Amino acid sequence: MAGLNRRDVLTMLGCSAAAWPLTTPMAFAALPSDNRLVVVVLRGAMDGMDALRPYGDPHLATLRPDFALGPQSGATDLTGFHALHPGLGPLLPLWRAGDLGFVQAVSTPYRSGRSHFDGQDILEAGTAGDVPPLRGRDGWLNRLLPLIPGAHGRTAFAVGRDEMLILRGPANHASWAPDARLDLAPATADLLLHSYHDDTLFRESAETALGLSGSVAQVAGKRGQELFAFAAGQLMQDARIAALSLGGWDSHRQQERQLQRGFTALSAGLLRLRDDLGPVWDKTMVVVMTEFGRTAFQNGTQGTDHGTGGTMILAGGALRGGKVWGDWPGLAEVQLLDRRDLMPTRDVRAYAAWALHGLFGTGHAALSSVVFPGLDMGPDPGLMA
Repeated sequence: MAGLNRRDVLTMLGCSAAAWPLTTPMAFAALPSDNRLVVVVLRGAMDGMDALRPYGDPHLATLRPDFALGPQSGATDLTGFHALHPGLGPLLPLWRAGDLGFVQAVSTPYRSGRSHFDGQDILEAGTAGDVPPLRGRDGWLNRLLPLIPGAHGRTAFAVGRDEMLILRGPANHASWAPDARLDLAPATADLLLHSYHDDTLFRESAETALGLSGSVAQVAGKRGQELFAFAAGQLMQDARIAALSLGGWDSHRQQERQLQRGFTALSAGLLRLRDDLGPVWDKTMVVVMTEFGRTAFQNGTQGTDHGTGGTMILAGGALRGGKVWGDWPGLAEVQLLDRRDLMPTRDVRAYAAWALHGLFGTGHAALSSVVFPGLDMGPDPGLMA
């Protein structure tokens, strides 16, 4: 790892511990409603401007001169302004059917440190402001359950060893984990990838070894589809809410290669969920969230760094999709937050709250005080089909 000093290594360790968790938590809860909700947390700060590329903004090409951007680079045009990352291309039929949509320029209220740990805690706790001591708190999905008449505990399945904060709390839940044949610390996994990145002889072997532990793009391949298939199996029974997290989205280096793999596998997982749910898909909404976005401009290692405004991915037959929600703030330097990040134009919790209202009938007052304390839900974005 030539060129890395001690501070670089410590920074990488800090990032990888949050962005490449060895565990992939998944949890379920049963509700009397016939609608289903699947919340997917992408750990590591997924670059929303790569998932949904705003190629119509004239400043994008200047900020990311070495990145593939619009339709001319293999992305699929969606709106004449936005293009879909090639790895998400298999989801195009969902977009055309109204079962896929995106929310641009969203963020939690977190601003101060751009820390994976604090950002993920605030995202899953659903609280407002920068409140670092969140560990031990309950999560917003757990606070939702008592608000739904007749809701009862059902098996809550956490893939890995740790419980997700988003479902932590007094409402009953449990966990489930697939077998893993190799136990490798996440920090070690990340450092190993960086070490062998430019070594064509050992890179693939390193990725194969890490794949056995679930440490490389935990949505990858059959392992990722296993998680979505298991979720579908539970939702076909009496579970109504599923939450899972997928690691490996921290793209400081060689983002194009890393996110191609991640988005391809995420697409396969979502399509597996649709296929396995069958007619239940029409009653399902999938909310894909991440702790924050990434810098508007590329860095010196063909990646992006921790930012603020990001993108939310929505899917499911219960969605009125085929559209992009949210106001676009622009990418001129004076329009960026701190002259580096996409400026958020709405709280990501507002869209989650409107999804809960539409799916389960939860009242506005409870959503803005109990589930998401201090939230201004704002106008109805019209998510429901």
